[in-house]
Amino acid sequence: MRVSIAAIGRLSRAPETELVTDYLKRAGASGKSLGLTPVDLIEVESRKSGKPAEAEALDTAIGDGAWTIACDERGKALTSRALAEKIASLRDRGERRLVFVIGGADGLDPAFVEAANETLAFGPQTWPHALVRAMLAEQIYRAVTILAGSPYHRD
Repeated sequence: MRVSIAAIGRLSRAPETELVTDYLKRAGASGKSLGLTPVDLIEVESRKSGKPAEAEALDTAIGDGAWTIACDERGKALTSRALAEKIASLRDRGERRLVFVIGGADGLDPAFVEAANETLAFGPQTWPHALVRAMLAEQIYRAVTILAGSPYHRD
């Protein structure tokens, strides 16, 4: 299964960029034997401002046929182990693509969140979208290590 993070905007040479790159590289290396292709980052720029325009740009970049999980503060909070089980379940039932979606500074368009297959929250706090990328990349890597039986995650 191909796993992606689709996010509005491009990160410059911020510390978060290094974290995202490192965790996605690690997840890709560890995920091969689990049937998970290298995790990629899809950075989306919208030609127009506003949530509806960003949602349209995300839809275009993601394309059809992907199982989408929208990152939203009102979404479902999962433990790391539950996220790993979710990824394994989607893979095992034959989903070909899983895309986690992160909105811009103002979040995702409510219609986009409603249309997503699922939602995911990183708690009730509001997080900078650049930091959410790093947190999500780490959680994907953690999920892969859980599935692989690695000692990285400790309950």
